[in-house]
Amino acid sequence: MNATSTHSTLSRQTVSTWAALWVSRLVGLLQRIPLGFIAFVARFSIAGVFWSSGQTKVEGFVANIVTGEFKLGLPRLSESAVALFQDEYKLPFISPEIAAPMAALGEHVFPVLLLVGLATRFSALALLGMTLVIQLFVYPGAYATHGTWAAVLLYLMASGPGAFSIDQWIAVRHGKARGRAVP
Repeated sequence: MNATSTHSTLSRQTVSTWAALWVSRLVGLLQRIPLGFIAFVARFSIAGVFWSSGQTKVEGFVANIVTGEFKLGLPRLSESAVALFQDEYKLPFISPEIAAPMAALGEHVFPVLLLVGLATRFSALALLGMTLVIQLFVYPGAYATHGTWAAVLLYLMASGPGAFSIDQWIAVRHGKARGRAVP
């Protein structure tokens, strides 16, 4: 083996060792991201998706913390909501007159519960059900979007709301969590 070959082999080993060290350090840092923070981001993000959809179905009440738009009033189902269920969504097993107010209510109640972390797993389950209906009967071509929603909701169902939640506060208060996140 000549000197150039030995130097080249040592250089590759050094680079390989250096890369493995940095990858290991980076993975270590990423593993330190608190699961409570991840759960909060998941709750906040998916709540925003469904809340925004629900806002398109009501009149008289607007609350958008992102844009800062607020209009307090008595919410009522918009006329376009029923038409949307009649003309575009066309669900096979439920009438538009029943589906529209149910969707509007669910898209407001469950996101609020998720946002504050109350009944998180059940709220995520309800929104997962809505997601499946949308995927199967309304927009089957939007599987990438709905798959992302489903992944977030499944995470919340499996892992819980995290430390920054009313569920966690209740669990700690009643001695169920013992200083750890709600299981």
